[in-house]
Amino acid sequence: MPLTQRHIGSKATRAIPFYNILWANINDYSTASEIVINYAHPVSKSCIRTKSLAYAVDKADHRHAEAWTESLLDRAYGESQRRKRMKVLINPFGGKGQAKKYYDRDIAPIFTSAWCEVDVERTQYSGHAVEIAEQLDTDRYDVVACCSGDGLPHEVFNGLGRKRDARRALRKIAVVQLPCGTGNAMSQNLNGTDSPSLAALCIVKGLRTPLDLIAITQGDRRMLSFLSQSVGIVAETDLATEHLRWMGSQRFTYGFLIRLLGKTVYPCDVAVAVEIGDKAAIRDAYNAAVSSKAAPSSRSSSCSGGITEGDDPADLGLPALKFGTVQDALPEGWKLVAHDKLGNFYAGNMAYMSAKANFFPAALPADGCADLVCIDGDISRRAAISSLGAVENGAFFDMPHVHYRKIKGYRILPKQPGDGYISIDGERVPFEPFQAEVLAALGTVLSRSGRGYEARGS
Repeated sequence: MPLTQRHIGSKATRAIPFYNILWANINDYSTASEIVINYAHPVSKSCIRTKSLAYAVDKADHRHAEAWTESLLDRAYGESQRRKRMKVLINPFGGKGQAKKYYDRDIAPIFTSAWCEVDVERTQYSGHAVEIAEQLDTDRYDVVACCSGDGLPHEVFNGLGRKRDARRALRKIAVVQLPCGTGNAMSQNLNGTDSPSLAALCIVKGLRTPLDLIAITQGDRRMLSFLSQSVGIVAETDLATEHLRWMGSQRFTYGFLIRLLGKTVYPCDVAVAVEIGDKAAIRDAYNAAVSSKAAPSSRSSSCSGGITEGDDPADLGLPALKFGTVQDALPEGWKLVAHDKLGNFYAGNMAYMSAKANFFPAALPADGCADLVCIDGDISRRAAISSLGAVENGAFFDMPHVHYRKIKGYRILPKQPGDGYISIDGERVPFEPFQAEVLAALGTVLSRSGRGYEARGS
């Protein structure tokens, strides 16, 4: 089938990766037809823009052109869903207030060129995304895409978790982040980038991936966490530096160093349900998981998430808690241990907590565990400063003062008087006891690989 390239300034052969092909279709005219190919063109390492090519096709070759176009889309998308139906939420207040600008300039053209169906809404206040997700008609959408930092995905997961058929909603709707905020950990983990345009391409081509969620109970409240929970230096570094947002991501480094050098401690009583407590065994389990060709979770990766049409929504609420709540008696087999010199209690469900901070190198999306890091606050200043560099260079996991475990749940009781800091997915919650339990493969996201994070492992 002869193709004649139209409106191209150069006769040179042009190589376009299949991954960058956004869409291809045939336009029919009275005397001829043409194949139009939309693709993502890199203009720098951190930015892509959409372009199109057109090839004239003889009427006699129309049937072959259709077959060729379909074959191209098969190669371009593989197992990824084409023309995803997206509910896009834009947080106009997050980060430096640039989310709308990033969406219009960097993201929308890619979704349009990929022929995605997009419904855009701006959030108006804190908690608005919870309400939107709770009221969402999940049959109309495949994806909720958050133009924001990590706060909006947290709200969306919790809004879906409030629905009467919460399990069905959380498994059917893939929650993704288009990085437009100060903290863009979700995109770093699943897309491998904090570039809005590159992340948009990753979402267009993303593979449905099950994600463990963490049930948090505090007082009579229950919420879902998708990223992390922290008490101690990380929580205080994040939440007590809000006034330094003008520093960008450097505010975290600044706050971290100040507290490390001060040898700040956060006394707590902690009980943990440990699944793997040995670093060598954790490394072996991680390597076995990432090298396995089996699916990352036993549940279906289809849009139905293993939920059948005849299921009663009343039976599809959030799963019952195996370990109960923080107000119940301590679960059988758990033991509260005093940690009077605790410097950092950090539980993670993803690897990266910021662009260069791979705190949890053994984290996997759906292994049924959270990763827990504990560090004493009275370690030497030299060891403390070396820890900061080790997070970036990949040596953090093996440091002797870093206690790293795979866990199923925990209860933590702060003993420090006053108004301290507890962070759940970067959001501040009351400085009170809370309990966490892993809910295996309850959530759904889109990732590049369909199985792991875009991070160097342990």
